[in-house]
Amino acid sequence: MGYYVNVEPDVNLYVEDLNPKGKKTIVFLHGWPGSHDLFEYQFTDLAYKGYRCVGIDQRGFGKSDRPLTGYGYDRPSDDVRAVIEALELNDVTLLGHSNGGAIACRYMTRHHGYGVEKLVLCAAVPTIVRRPDFPYGMSKEELESLIQVTLTNRPKRLLDFGNDFFFQNVGSGILDWFFQIGIQAAGWATAAVEQNWIDDNNFADLPQINVPTLILHGIHDAVVNYTIAEIQKRMIRNSILVPFESSGHALFFEERDKFNNVLMQFIEG
Repeated sequence: MGYYVNVEPDVNLYVEDLNPKGKKTIVFLHGWPGSHDLFEYQFTDLAYKGYRCVGIDQRGFGKSDRPLTGYGYDRPSDDVRAVIEALELNDVTLLGHSNGGAIACRYMTRHHGYGVEKLVLCAAVPTIVRRPDFPYGMSKEELESLIQVTLTNRPKRLLDFGNDFFFQNVGSGILDWFFQIGIQAAGWATAAVEQNWIDDNNFADLPQINVPTLILHGIHDAVVNYTIAEIQKRMIRNSILVPFESSGHALFFEERDKFNNVLMQFIEG
């Protein structure tokens, strides 16, 4: 079941709600530059196993409206609150991948975890820009250069990112599938999220998270270094870190059976 939820005047987000009568609810927040469609293999498997799967296309991405502004971490976390309230969800597992993981962390602090029982962070990105206290990732200048590619040749940026997204040789069909999902987004939204990686980070959110948290991360991640997962584990109380030995940034695809099984064990545990 798919429908739109109004999150602010003139902005509606597309929500995919599969198996609304499921025993437990998982709310999926996709990463850049995707949509809920990235979780195709979670929706298919987990819905058949009795879970309610709710996927939110963030503003500017997928089938959602594409306003000019609102692409930091605060406004998208407010959007999540609006969807949770509109669907009257309670005791959900909030799952965020990559930039969606950063939004999930901001949601937990900005909205005090409203409606959330458990949190899952998948290759989550507190920042990918090197800072004096964070010697990983890329320089500000390198990211600014990539933003210029997004603004002038977005298809090239997405094709290049697809090569970094997967660790395994997934074949041209999957790479094209990933590209087609990303190209649906608005160009201004795609660049604005990248700019936010320079302007903001969510390290300060991590110690304030107070629900059981599962951290999943591919050890070969070329987008978000595995060291970041270890930092998250240290900073989030009551957290568990599970490494994915055969995955890069796309662990939910590259090791989907393990991903789904670990997720279910965490929810039921």
